[in-house]
Amino acid sequence: MTRERAPIGVITGTGVTQHFDLRNPKAVDTRYGRATVYESGDYYVVIPRHGAAHKNPPHGINYRANIAALHQMGVREVITSSAVGSMDPGLKVGGLGLVGQFLDFTKRRQTTFYEHQVVHTDMTNPYSERLNRELLGVSRELGIGLKPALVYVCAEGPRFETAAEIRMYRMLGGDVVGMTGVPEVVLANEMGMEYASVVVATNWAAGIQPKVSHDEVLEVMRRSGKRVKQLIEGAILGMRGEQRRPK
Repeated sequence: MTRERAPIGVITGTGVTQHFDLRNPKAVDTRYGRATVYESGDYYVVIPRHGAAHKNPPHGINYRANIAALHQMGVREVITSSAVGSMDPGLKVGGLGLVGQFLDFTKRRQTTFYEHQVVHTDMTNPYSERLNRELLGVSRELGIGLKPALVYVCAEGPRFETAAEIRMYRMLGGDVVGMTGVPEVVLANEMGMEYASVVVATNWAAGIQPKVSHDEVLEVMRRSGKRVKQLIEGAILGMRGEQRRPK
């Protein structure tokens, strides 16, 4: 890996991790626990959000250790991927989008680094406009559809949502629903890191389609993961001043 500049951090979600070349795992100890970080490209490092073997459930992920580990490695820009259910008629199954805002419906997670200090972090615009512009530029160059400015609803999980919950989320302005975006984005902002989230609509949310299954999520992500990697890697190359030729 090129070490002239601080690496960019990539956090991969369901169905995307296997598209990245994970090498030279490094165990990074933080005051919040240990996180395993992998080298992948010349300019970035990867944390598989659910672990390399995909064994950590959404509510059991050590989000603080992951973000703290990246911060300790000098990372100041983080691009992530997530699987979501779509509540937006304009974001069909298999479609990709960029998150612009979030609604937090998590319940039992460690959501801050400042448990014993009075620190109020501004969350007016929690997702980096600069990173989102870079990702949108790559999407146009590669001909990959990418819907911007989505409102992400984060549910606690690990169960899928009820049809009534989805109706409520839609009334509140939600576009997509997932289980991992919060507190990850909050913690990144607390550390002063720029953060962007590429999401893949793996299904219509509960009640919009008759039933939601994890197998369906995995299958759609399997088909979409390569495009997600192309977007993320293209954005990273652009930010590093390299010609965009993502594999």
